[in-house]
Amino acid sequence: MAELQYFWQITVAGLGTGLIYGLIGIGFAIVLNVSGIINLAQGEFSMLGAIMTLYALQVLGLPIFAAIALAVTVVTILGVAFERLCISRLKVFSIQTAIFITLGASMFARGGAMVAWGKENHSLPAFSGHGAVSILGAAVPLQVFWILGIAAAVIAALYWWFNRTLFGLAMRSCAENRLGAEFVGINVRLMVTVSFAMSAALGALAGIVAAPLTFVSFDGGLILGIKGFVAAILGGRGSYLGPVIGGLALGVLESVSAGYISSTYKDSIAFAVLILILTLRPNGLFGRWAAR
Repeated sequence: MAELQYFWQITVAGLGTGLIYGLIGIGFAIVLNVSGIINLAQGEFSMLGAIMTLYALQVLGLPIFAAIALAVTVVTILGVAFERLCISRLKVFSIQTAIFITLGASMFARGGAMVAWGKENHSLPAFSGHGAVSILGAAVPLQVFWILGIAAAVIAALYWWFNRTLFGLAMRSCAENRLGAEFVGINVRLMVTVSFAMSAALGALAGIVAAPLTFVSFDGGLILGIKGFVAAILGGRGSYLGPVIGGLALGVLESVSAGYISSTYKDSIAFAVLILILTLRPNGLFGRWAAR
């Protein structure tokens, strides 16, 4: 019984972490589907969201939810500015060149954050305090319920966006056939800009809700970005729900391996899964689960 209880506890912990990976993975999927670009700066959107929330709390003195709204807005604007100034201005668009630009942006963001906020780890307060609720004997931090609620709201909002709005349908058209979308009059460049805005907002939100359970640091987005990318790969290209399933699977796998083997290898699991999936199932484990 004690062994089963222990397994349930670490599984619940992994599910909470996996939802964070899933939110970041959705950001990867949106940009990849619309533009074909792997945005390697996605993790830095998460880092910037958490750091700017902390700044708004400590320096500007804003209440927590006002600080979150401000941080998400600023990071979204940065995402749009990055796409308009760096991606859309390419004279000859090349996916490979665009990917290297996002890599450069990732390094620049980490360096800028280190200079501005230092190398220290910071903590962000939990939205509802640091208490926990017992579910079938497993202690679940209150912050995990915020993560669950936000993830559910994001999935519902994306379903509405991609099925009920003209912009969403246009973005789906770009994902299905970019050249065909241009032929019918869809402004593909605008759709790419919107995809970067959405991915930046999702990344910032993921970083903010994860911060109370971890730490806020200048390099915190790197590992989150890698694991979000693995979640997106698990979900499969063209998928918006798949990254959430992939993130949950990765989170549980990490938690179980840390609980039964060693936490030393926890981060290595993501790299091992990435290599296996790209080698054996490059289209993902969960198929093409695009929002329809």
